[in-house]
Amino acid sequence: MITEFVITHGETRKRLDVFLCHREPDISRTRIQRLIELGRIRLNTTVVKPSHIIKPGDRIIMDTPQAESFTIEGEASPLNVLYEDDMLLVVNKPAGIVIHPTSGNWSGTLLNALLAHFQTHDKNGRDSLDIPKPGFVHRLDKHTSGVMVVAKTTEAHRALASQFERHTITRVYEALLWGTPQDTNGVIDLAIGRDSQNSKLVSANTARPKHAVTEYRVVRHFGDKVSQVQLYPRTGRTHQLRVHTASIGCPILGDTTYGGKKVGNIEELIIPRVMLHAKTLGFQHPTSGTVQEYSADLPQDMQHICQVLEHRERK
Repeated sequence: MITEFVITHGETRKRLDVFLCHREPDISRTRIQRLIELGRIRLNTTVVKPSHIIKPGDRIIMDTPQAESFTIEGEASPLNVLYEDDMLLVVNKPAGIVIHPTSGNWSGTLLNALLAHFQTHDKNGRDSLDIPKPGFVHRLDKHTSGVMVVAKTTEAHRALASQFERHTITRVYEALLWGTPQDTNGVIDLAIGRDSQNSKLVSANTARPKHAVTEYRVVRHFGDKVSQVQLYPRTGRTHQLRVHTASIGCPILGDTTYGGKKVGNIEELIIPRVMLHAKTLGFQHPTSGTVQEYSADLPQDMQHICQVLEHRERK
């Protein structure tokens, strides 16, 4: 599908990918950047970088591949809803759940559960054609648990996406790390991107480094093998927390992708997943402007690991 935009004189200076993300809220910024890199998005007939700054008079032509036609069905599934109104919904996502249907995960996703939830809990008695469609403003990996906000309207999606892009969102993660950081508090400032040798991985060894910063604070130690930390991402790069913690020699427990086999277990204690939890999320409500903040306690599997490690420390 071909879409054309002409930048008007009233448009503020911004990156090409940011502009298109606002204009096309149903397409993620990551996908827009990929389309630009593939040459499917051109500025004045020329291929430019996603970071190119647009100006009045610029003509953007976007050739979006037609997605394979399939229907995403609602599937009744338990949802831990922390807050909901007509604009948005805040949910505590369990680990092991994929956000959106993809190859190999066409059902059982968070989107399937949300569609069923909206159909069942619509307060205004609207028919199925008017029921809100979930809009994901941010994502959590399959094996990461925790708080997510989901937009229910285009207006809410744009407002929340803007806050994420400006890094005005409050985000606090909790993780169990292999080993202990040298400093109790610190900042990891390391540009990362798709690894030059393996495009499935993210690392500092990349042809397209992107600025990435993470603050951390050690909460407690379990001997010298494991530490519980809080992570405060200043930026929101793919796999940022996993790569950053591994870069200081303390990969997240259970993250064998970036930490190797050694982090998959502690002696006979098997680690079931990446021990990462999105604990707190704060944002400004799209319509009321009030600052809202939501938190979720550590899930049972992470609590269990902590209890076992604590018990060993007492011996």
